[in-house]
Amino acid sequence: MPFVTIDGQALHYIDQGTGPAVLLAGSYLWDQTMWAPQIAALSQQYRVIAMELWGHGQSGPLPVCTTSLDDIARQALVLLDHLDIERVTLVGLSVGGMWGARLALSAAHRLNGLVLMDTYVGAEPEPTRQYYFSLLKQIEEAGVITPALLDIVVPIFFRPGIDPQSPLYQNFRTTLAALPTDRLRQSIVPMGRITFGREDFMARLCELDGASTLVMCGDQDTPRPPAEAREMAELIGCPWLLVPEAGHISNLENPGFVTAELLKFLASRN
Repeated sequence: MPFVTIDGQALHYIDQGTGPAVLLAGSYLWDQTMWAPQIAALSQQYRVIAMELWGHGQSGPLPVCTTSLDDIARQALVLLDHLDIERVTLVGLSVGGMWGARLALSAAHRLNGLVLMDTYVGAEPEPTRQYYFSLLKQIEEAGVITPALLDIVVPIFFRPGIDPQSPLYQNFRTTLAALPTDRLRQSIVPMGRITFGREDFMARLCELDGASTLVMCGDQDTPRPPAEAREMAELIGCPWLLVPEAGHISNLENPGFVTAELLKFLASRN
């Protein structure tokens, strides 16, 4: 399994396929398996890199010096340098889009294109920020994501009508329930605070290149509703798409639609 040491810790990533490079940047609480449908399809024509957040999947603990989304963007550039990748199309979902937009502005010369999915680069609205911080505090104190907390956290990621007995839903719940105490306290909770305590980045969206950017959002995304996607797309001056029958992890709830749109976008940028 490929790893690279960054800021003293081992970052895990997938590197599959050949061709123009695509970097998949995923959601908080999910590992690289969330991209399985896209990795399988895109790697037929592209070199697909999927990096795992600190404390997620097989990546090591959150480095002590990591205190902001800008740090994550910087670390992603270290990964690209390690892989000798000069230019990449970045597809960032949720927190992946939050730090992906920062990377796009700090290193615009490294990007062929940018897809922002189910994400929002503005500050977290204060009521939801306080609510998420209270959940993180409960997880930190318990040292486990309790069944009661799972009942709250898991549905956030899916469309309201999803079958809670479906493998997608149940596998995610099982994965969260199995997270060990040290990982939760050292990496998951701090990463959550970085994510939901982020600074407002909306004023800089106009600096992005609208011609090489696409915004996508599940039509039933609850934590990052379509209104936020539209707001960002208008500021960037780029197209935006709603993913039918999908919530926050839209690429897994409607993988066929998302993969087809990504392939169209990649063809236009490479």
